[in-house]
Amino acid sequence: MKKSHYELIILGSGPAGLTAGLYAARARTDHLLIEKGAAGGQVLLTDWVDNYPGFPDGLSGFELAEKMESHARRFGLTTRTAEVVSMDLLQSPKVLTLEDGEQLTCDALIICSGARPQRLDIPGEIELTGKGVSYCATCDAPFYRDMHVAVVGGGNTAIQEAAHLTKFASRVTVIHRRDALRATKIVQEKAFANKKIDFIWNSHVTAIEGGKGVERLQLKDNNGKETTLAVDGIFILIGVIPNNEMLPLQVLKAEDGGFIPTDNETRTAIPGVMAAGDIRRKEVRQIVNAAGEGATAVLAAEQYLNSLGAVTR
Repeated sequence: MKKSHYELIILGSGPAGLTAGLYAARARTDHLLIEKGAAGGQVLLTDWVDNYPGFPDGLSGFELAEKMESHARRFGLTTRTAEVVSMDLLQSPKVLTLEDGEQLTCDALIICSGARPQRLDIPGEIELTGKGVSYCATCDAPFYRDMHVAVVGGGNTAIQEAAHLTKFASRVTVIHRRDALRATKIVQEKAFANKKIDFIWNSHVTAIEGGKGVERLQLKDNNGKETTLAVDGIFILIGVIPNNEMLPLQVLKAEDGGFIPTDNETRTAIPGVMAAGDIRRKEVRQIVNAAGEGATAVLAAEQYLNSLGAVTR
């Protein structure tokens, strides 16, 4: 008979979910990690990871995800490939409904469903992702030393990341669809004062072109005039979308575009429900802090389970 109840269910297998799985398996918690696709999350879309501790030579995103999963499986990680379409977190135990209608229950839940970058959805974007198209300047800026890169966006994140890029790139061109930035005044002032940053206003990118890497952008201004901009890379920084379609957002008190608020120990507004990784409401979204949150979430889950008497130590 199929097992349907677990002490702990982990939803998602990005760095947060895999680290949570590692800690849960190593602690011999009765657990299940659910993932609708391949393990790794957004890490799988990362061409090269150069800033994860313990790998001084760097490694591909695929290799890092593979190592994380292998590490967790060494301790008996239990996984299932399935898609959760809805959940009732106010019941005890909590109920997760799968795409085929099957229901799983758990005493504690860690939500690691992650987020995805807002894309431009233009020709060349997907094909050149990881080959000059990036969604994280903090991650990839060092790869563009003495090069010309473009930044798409006009909010705080885009302009702050543009400033960060000037530490490495020789020139940063910000492309914005309006005639004024949305970033706060102080952020704008610093960008305007930076001699390495220039701006193209009232324009949007219509295509990204290149062979082995990004070579040029096709632009169109608000009057319909088309131009070409030669660049070595493009950073698309127009927002992040939480993967929250299956979550009861009102119950979780989700705000700020649907990200889940938690305390410092990853606890949400619902007892026994934790959130870790990019689905959390936070400023920094990096592999290393997602992994740390996954570990913290399991420790918080264990405390909750202990309080229920579900785990004996």
